[in-house]
Amino acid sequence: MDNRSLKCRFRGNIRLEAIKKVAFVLLLIAFQVSFGQGFLRADGEKIVDANGQNIILRGLGLGGWMVQEGYMLQTSNFAGPQYKIKQKIEELIGEENTKEFYNAYLANGITKRDIDSLKFWGFNSVRLPMHYNLYTLPIEEENSGDVTWLEKGFELTDNLLEWCSSNQMYLILDLHAAPGGQGHDANISDYDPTKPSLWESEANQQKMITLWQKLADRYKDNPWIGGYDIINEPNWNFEGENRNGCDEMNNKPLRKLMVDVTKAIREVDKKHIIFIEGNCWGNNYNGIFPLWDDNLVVSFHKYWNYNDLESIQKMLDYRKEYNVPIWLGESGENSNVWFRDAIKLMESNNIGWAFWPMKKVDNIAGVTSVNKSATYDSLLQYWKSSGTKPSISFAKKTLMLLAEEYKMENVTVKPDVIDAMFRQVLTVETKPYKQHSIPGIIYATEYDLGTNGYAYSDVDFINYRVSTGEFTTWNKGKKMRNDGVDIRVSNDIKTNGYEVYDIKDNEWLLFTVNVKKAKAYNVAIQYACENIDGKLHLEIDGKIISKPITLTSTISEDKYKTVVLPKIKMKEGTHKIKVVFDKGGFVLNYLDFYEDKD
Repeated sequence: MDNRSLKCRFRGNIRLEAIKKVAFVLLLIAFQVSFGQGFLRADGEKIVDANGQNIILRGLGLGGWMVQEGYMLQTSNFAGPQYKIKQKIEELIGEENTKEFYNAYLANGITKRDIDSLKFWGFNSVRLPMHYNLYTLPIEEENSGDVTWLEKGFELTDNLLEWCSSNQMYLILDLHAAPGGQGHDANISDYDPTKPSLWESEANQQKMITLWQKLADRYKDNPWIGGYDIINEPNWNFEGENRNGCDEMNNKPLRKLMVDVTKAIREVDKKHIIFIEGNCWGNNYNGIFPLWDDNLVVSFHKYWNYNDLESIQKMLDYRKEYNVPIWLGESGENSNVWFRDAIKLMESNNIGWAFWPMKKVDNIAGVTSVNKSATYDSLLQYWKSSGTKPSISFAKKTLMLLAEEYKMENVTVKPDVIDAMFRQVLTVETKPYKQHSIPGIIYATEYDLGTNGYAYSDVDFINYRVSTGEFTTWNKGKKMRNDGVDIRVSNDIKTNGYEVYDIKDNEWLLFTVNVKKAKAYNVAIQYACENIDGKLHLEIDGKIISKPITLTSTISEDKYKTVVLPKIKMKEGTHKIKVVFDKGGFVLNYLDFYEDKD
């Protein structure tokens, strides 16, 4: 090849690169035009995007990250609000070590990998529960009238917004812990009753108003900010007797503060949605109406009640009467069946939602669980019982390990919860929790993904305590899965770590299996039974394939025995095997399908 050809190719490459750069710039401009005007907004009863398309927000709240709540760390018996948790930690390891722990906790608690995962699972939005003290000093540490800004909170929020933007997910800012605390339920807002609350201090209220204006000014031009949830779950009695504000008829201080915050935001940001919440954990709207801005969304929170139209009728009435969108800003802490039913109810009524929370220690009712180390358990035991005080070295190492366990790569992802929140909302079809092959062992806890009555049948599978007044534990063992099936740690020699227990008459489990070849198989059933005999039989694709077999007593529930169902004929291919418990009262570990040699 001569020099002229080289020059021509070189120039051609330059032109090609120039064209690519121009195309990229044009694409970037188009993107900015598309999303630069892409702010969510209220349009009558709907939330819409820039094109006027209806948007259903499917979100998750990052609870426990910026605002620690004792129940998420299993410290609620002795330290519920964050300031008490921090005091306990400082007493053990000192101020500097405590700062190191909290820096690691915040750095690991939410990362890009978390937001990437949420997007992959199907979420399109994130609700950020903010603690004001990451953004500005408490009034007790300020000179009169001064506002000191702290970079930590803004830096964490900037990073989170970047990760959300890259995934085209909306970020909703939620002031979860307002200056002074906005409710008597101290765990939620880190309220310290020895100091002036938000409602007892004009300085705290001004601090809150100034903070919201600062946030709005910082993020006013970003379309991936879904809106400002200006005060989370106020629960305070202004005139009524109920200390959480549930019998308030006027709520004048709450309305005034929300109006003042809105005014401050609108001085710098006229584009973003503002979410408002009533008293009594977000649901008492007496005296809050009429609305004062044309880009508001009325938020409500829903826990532990029936998932019927009546449970949301008041909010639907508000939507129609005031021509305003409504949003389920927080929900969760229940069984998979409740999650499925609640989301189905919301979406069938064009209501977006944000469930709760992202991470919690030893958790079944969330999309992830933070693993609890034996050393952390011993630390909890010390705090509960005040036994022998652990050394600084031991305590710090344990807490730093806890911070490490909060990394997304270290948590346990809960596929059953994710499946319930998305796939099960659309279908009752079951799918494998794990690929099962026959011959092979099928562990009882690895039954299909799906809802009650389809993947399993259990007597207790949901908590309706707000509606019924009675608390129901759906999974009594609180291990592995969030369905109605009762699961606990197994002490058997051969195990996947867990077993099904508290089995009631006529409950059942369903397993999708792949039978490798048509043949008769023996089925070894590993179980334990105390004092009484149990019974079970097998069905395949809806047909009974075995007579009930008796599971005789093994003396106690931690003494295991094997009984064999002989010569169960099975066809090659994929099948649904149902294990039916004709008579309960036993513990089931696994079923081992092996070829009959006769």
